[in-house]
Amino acid sequence: MSQSGPTIVSDGAAPTACVLLIGNELLSGKTQDANLQFLGRELAGLGIRLGECRVVRDDHDAIIAHLNECRARYTYVFTTGGIGPTHDDITAEAVAAAFGVPLVVDAEAKRRLEAYGRELNEARLKMARVPEGASLIDNPISHAPGFRMDNVFVLAGIPSIARAMFSAAAAELRHGAAIHSASVDVWLREGDFAAVLERIAAAHADVEIGSYPFARDGRFGANLVVRGTDADIVEAVLARITAEMDALGGEPERRT
Repeated sequence: MSQSGPTIVSDGAAPTACVLLIGNELLSGKTQDANLQFLGRELAGLGIRLGECRVVRDDHDAIIAHLNECRARYTYVFTTGGIGPTHDDITAEAVAAAFGVPLVVDAEAKRRLEAYGRELNEARLKMARVPEGASLIDNPISHAPGFRMDNVFVLAGIPSIARAMFSAAAAELRHGAAIHSASVDVWLREGDFAAVLERIAAAHADVEIGSYPFARDGRFGANLVVRGTDADIVEAVLARITAEMDALGGEPERRT
């Protein structure tokens, strides 16, 4: 892939993304996903708004349908899982079908696998097959590459490898303004402050305000989060929320 620097969005339109987590093991509960949190955090730091995440079973038609819908809606789509050597690893095949191109053995991908020093049997050769026209995404951990087709980035499901692949592909992404976040914990039930928070949110449409309830040590509370592209505005809105929650007896505690 090209190592040119990122293109910064200058027209005010933030780039957007969708994540497709692919694998029956995620839907069965056998495996707990660890990729979404990482991708969400990294994308926010690049000013790319993660608009949606879907968990998709290992089904050829389902992957194609979700991929085609999402790649038309978002600036970028990131998939994780389904590019290994076993029979249920069908993501590459489905991506090729979605783009209407054949699945081919990429010479450079094959070379990387051979250089890794293991016998390149038919199963391992499967990891060198990518859609025709795809560009490879480096995998410095196990050397079996991911790939990019247009605005679709296909990553491994193993978290450490997915992270390494994302880092390798990040230079190809169009950046927006970084998304800043600040939060405070309050010891109030959501019903006690909902009207106040709604009023603050209506007055500050330039930020996102979220409420996430919790229970700790027999007490109920909520983590109130402010997100936006202007750090000063984020801090000002959080300060107002903190003052309002303090007035309600919420014992606000700033989170780092």
